[in-house]
Amino acid sequence: MKDFHQITITDEFMKEHIAQAKQYTLLILKAGPNRYIENVQDIIREHGRRNFALRESGMLPVVCPVGDGTDVCGIGIFTESLEEVKKIYEEDPAVKQGVFVFEVHPCRGFPGSSLP
Repeated sequence: MKDFHQITITDEFMKEHIAQAKQYTLLILKAGPNRYIENVQDIIREHGRRNFALRESGMLPVVCPVGDGTDVCGIGIFTESLEEVKKIYEEDPAVKQGVFVFEVHPCRGFPGSSLP
């Protein structure tokens, strides 16, 4: 990994990359009122299975579970519109059961960004 203090980013570099930014949708998943109901792990497993399918389809290229003890349970970045992501997640089994709630936000990202 390079020391970011040693990297020079020119105005031209900035202009070129900002022009390539694309619209995405950020999903923030939070604990819902039924987060600790009986058999919750079965519901969460099906939620996870669905997320893997969304990832494999290319709709959810970044999915990150969060386990830091806060009410935030995960984040995801979708290639779909805000409205489409709302529709998709309203049908999520864990959301329907009240295990999770979610919020969505429009965001911009740079094509080619990836996790190592």
